[in-house]
Amino acid sequence: MKTTLEIPDALFRKAKSTAAERGQTLKQFVTEAVQEKLAVKKDSNSSEPPWMKLFGAGKQYAEAIHEIDREIEREFEQIEPEDRE
Repeated sequence: MKTTLEIPDALFRKAKSTAAERGQTLKQFVTEAVQEKLAVKKDSNSSEPPWMKLFGAGKQYAEAIHEIDREIEREFEQIEPEDRE
């Protein structure tokens, strides 16, 4: 499908030069960029908090972080003796 897009001049120049460096056409580069952006959007529907991705906490840390969250929840569920009255 053909379409017309308006993007800032500086972004266009950067995209065009990056595509050339990779041996791609601008069309290939933009298509790949859109596909990657859509894939990231799909991944954002996961139960992982967005800050984990932002700060690079990958899957290797995810279970540890979730365990800490569960422990905090268990602690908050406990009623202290002084609060029972």
